[in-house]
Amino acid sequence: MQKIDLQHIKKEFLKWRLRNITERNFVIGLSCVVGVLSGCAAVLLKNLVHFTNTFLIGASWNSVIGGNVLMLIYPSIGILLTVLFLRYFVKGDIGHGIPNILYSISRRKGRILIHNTYSSLIASTLTVAFGGSVGLEAPIATTGSAIGSNIGRFFHLNSKNVILLLGCGAAGAIAGIFKAPIAGILFVLEVLMFDLTMTAAIPLLISSISASLIAYFFMGNDVQFAFTVSEHFDISQIPYFVVLGLFCGFVSVYFLRIISYIEKKFSKIKKQYVKIITGGIVLGVLIFMFPPLFGEGYDALNGLLHGNTDPLFRNSVFSSLQSQVWAYLILLFAVILLKGIATSVTTSSGGIGGTFGPSLFLGGISGFFVATLINELGIDSLSTSNFALVGMAAVMTGVMHAPLMSTFLIAEITGGYALFAPLLIASAVAYMAVYPFEKHSIYTKKLAKHGDLLTHDKDKSAWRLMNMERLVEKNFTIMRDGDKMRDLIHAIEKTSRNIFPVLDKDNKFLGVVVLDDIRSMIFHPEYYDTYTVNDLMHKMSDSDRVYITDSMYDVVKKYRLSDKYNIVVTDNDNNYIGFLSRANVFSAYRNFVFELSDE
Repeated sequence: MQKIDLQHIKKEFLKWRLRNITERNFVIGLSCVVGVLSGCAAVLLKNLVHFTNTFLIGASWNSVIGGNVLMLIYPSIGILLTVLFLRYFVKGDIGHGIPNILYSISRRKGRILIHNTYSSLIASTLTVAFGGSVGLEAPIATTGSAIGSNIGRFFHLNSKNVILLLGCGAAGAIAGIFKAPIAGILFVLEVLMFDLTMTAAIPLLISSISASLIAYFFMGNDVQFAFTVSEHFDISQIPYFVVLGLFCGFVSVYFLRIISYIEKKFSKIKKQYVKIITGGIVLGVLIFMFPPLFGEGYDALNGLLHGNTDPLFRNSVFSSLQSQVWAYLILLFAVILLKGIATSVTTSSGGIGGTFGPSLFLGGISGFFVATLINELGIDSLSTSNFALVGMAAVMTGVMHAPLMSTFLIAEITGGYALFAPLLIASAVAYMAVYPFEKHSIYTKKLAKHGDLLTHDKDKSAWRLMNMERLVEKNFTIMRDGDKMRDLIHAIEKTSRNIFPVLDKDNKFLGVVVLDDIRSMIFHPEYYDTYTVNDLMHKMSDSDRVYITDSMYDVVKKYRLSDKYNIVVTDNDNNYIGFLSRANVFSAYRNFVFELSDE
């Protein structure tokens, strides 16, 4: 039996494709494939977690004070299984969800490792199914992005189209998990910071719709939060939605800060098993005391949307307080404060999951809390479900800095735009409240700090992401402290350069000799042994020097202050490295911008 040569078939197909299908049409076709696969991955992930959750929660071992004792154990098991899976099966790091996608776009030309097509899905299932207080949206977005990236690379597409298919995968994943195609597209535009061009718009749309149709086919008409708005927006309630936006802004800042704080604390723990034990114990106690913190917490949130507080108290040590309104208000506020701790402990101790889900959960609890509080104080009679929905959008906006995606997501999952005005109001207020304290979203904060963030401002992105080390020219003839002019003349004879760096015996940079300055002296041999390079050199000012640790953005600012063609590059200890030429820098900038451009 003749062996099938897959590489030969692939090679022949690629040749046929180049002759018969344009690159644009081929990408559009692949975007549909990416959407279908991303939608299938979303359906698979949600069902895996759902059935595992149902099985685990169905097992109950009640303590004498109430509560399910098994909740103390489940998180440790989930985190341990996740760490073992990553260490012995994946044998590597799968990255940090959305930041990993953003980094691959900015620094790796859209390349995501092939194991991310399944590793994030399996690891997040192990974490969330056993109670890890994180979301599934970021892992499924990573899975979708990896599918798009690897399909693009398999067919040898250029980096622009690989990144575009990566975005199609992310859009399809979000659209599939919520059956919200517009939100999927806006997720890519606002969170992944794609530019909306005609080149990108059609593939993103096709991918999102394909994923949504797959989700409808396998899961029916039910969405993540199946709710129909029955109480419409009243313009007299605008002040209350402003208050909700401010409160959600406070919650967002707290959430961002507490996650950062706990991550720093866990980063000081060097041994992995200590992290697992510590995280498992802390998370187990939190979930035992407050069951809504188990997993995504969407059951409790769905219950609140329908005015049912039972899921909030189910298997809780506080179940006897359910009939007391002020008691469950205190419980709600405690959950708001503890959710960020539970989320950060989960990821810091080895669990895999995202903050998309926790943002939705926190927003819903916050909106319900504000509306219930206003109602109990007798100030007005508000719809707790409407406020819960609007709160979801507001906290997502504050945490993710994505107001349009947040607004359209809630509008799509509620099946209409009855709450469109309050969604926009609360989201805008939340964003304005958060921005003075947190300039970047939870996904972009660390990348921006390290200069690895690609934004909609392509000029600034180009300068910040260009690699200075690749542009440093080092083929200059070095002169030493005390060298005679005669030594300089010999150096001039052997090089085409007109600049000569002068260093001391320890390679510390002293200055430069410029050929134009000594051109008239070259024809006077009597000067050769009279002058040294120290007599002829210029000491460089700060405006004529950059450090290797500076960004290219800093280099550009130096060029604006200097009329020099070349700028010297040293390390922070004044050790000479080389020169940057103005022509090479701006030529590299033009090439970089061209690569970033879609059209």
